[in-house]
Amino acid sequence: MTLKVTRRVATAALVAAGVLAQTPAFADAHQIQLRMSMAGSETDQRAVAMAEVFGPAVAEFADYQPSYNATLFAQGTELEAISRGNLEMSITSAQELAQFFPEFSIFTAGYVHQDAAHQVAVFNDPLMDSFKALAEEELGVHLLSVMYLGRRQVNLRQTREELEVMTPADLAGVNLRMPGTDAWQFLGSALGAAPTPMAFGEVYTALSTGAVDGQDNPLPTVVDARFYEVTNQIVLTSHLVDLNYIAISAEVFNSMTPEQQATVQAAADAAAEAGRQAQLQKEEELVAFLEEQGLEIYEPNVAAFREAVQAAYLGSEFAETWPEGVLDRINALGN
Repeated sequence: MTLKVTRRVATAALVAAGVLAQTPAFADAHQIQLRMSMAGSETDQRAVAMAEVFGPAVAEFADYQPSYNATLFAQGTELEAISRGNLEMSITSAQELAQFFPEFSIFTAGYVHQDAAHQVAVFNDPLMDSFKALAEEELGVHLLSVMYLGRRQVNLRQTREELEVMTPADLAGVNLRMPGTDAWQFLGSALGAAPTPMAFGEVYTALSTGAVDGQDNPLPTVVDARFYEVTNQIVLTSHLVDLNYIAISAEVFNSMTPEQQATVQAAADAAAEAGRQAQLQKEEELVAFLEEQGLEIYEPNVAAFREAVQAAYLGSEFAETWPEGVLDRINALGN
């Protein structure tokens, strides 16, 4: 009894001193802290899937703490934060991983992934083993699952009367906002545009003021970020079947029991699947919604875009880093 009273008194003293507020884990020493940093908003399908599916699935042993709108770590710095041990989880892209490992640029290339199902097949195929091992061994990042973001489309301020885009030549001189990594900038150039690096949080204002002519994102992102308020047309180039990876600190993941690891893996896969199905449904519904907002939506000469983009990649230094035979294996999984 004396021990219990003493521990209660000690705990009360720590609370009064404010120590417990600084050490949340004190409240439950068995809880694993899983802070998630992402650039998207809390209404983004990735955020919703992680909050509604992943978090509850791991709640028995882990405290999932999402942070949105890049408020915890700036976009593009999350992987380094994980590597330093300052962050447990992030939603990352192949483009960001390509900054560390040029081999990942194959997954950033236009017209490589064919659809959402193809993405899953590629991620779960043994061809990904060497990529996953590289991220874990060199950066301390364990890739759990792949999330479908949708087909990226070109979204412009100009009306179709001012600028009709049917081939890459029509995008010449168009300042197209793209994320700031080399891989993204190259894709913008391959599409025929003049890519402009810019953080996601700055895009709406830049479109409204004319600092950029357009941006590229899947239709659900166009709606979620309300880009339709400051643009006039969407060109259905479908130039990238975009993806993100659910990433976790390898150190944290490897410290878990096998049972906990299995639960985390299953939770990540379930969240990715939930988000994927939600995104696919949204894509089907949003064309009508965007047309109701006054945007013109049309399909260009996709074959001309595909030919130009693939030729640009195959003639670039990016293709030089791609492991031999991997592109053929990726293509075979889509047949």
